[in-house]
Amino acid sequence: MSTEPEKQLLHLVVGGELSNLSENTFANLDEVDIVGLYPNYAAAYDVWKQKAQSTVDNAHTRYFIVHLHRLLEPETHKP
Repeated sequence: MSTEPEKQLLHLVVGGELSNLSENTFANLDEVDIVGLYPNYAAAYDVWKQKAQSTVDNAHTRYFIVHLHRLLEPETHKP
């Protein structure tokens, strides 16, 4: 059994009001909510879900999970 720590796969959770519901374009970049960085998808998903549920009354507000590890090491994370 290996005692190596799990590989860190960074994920970023961001959200805010969209200018148009058919596009992922924020209405005001100065007001984008940068929630935080998380070491894996599961942790990011938990926070994303909480933030998304807290804004359910505003149809124009969306939260996203950005897979930063895919941007940092694109050669190892091909779709």
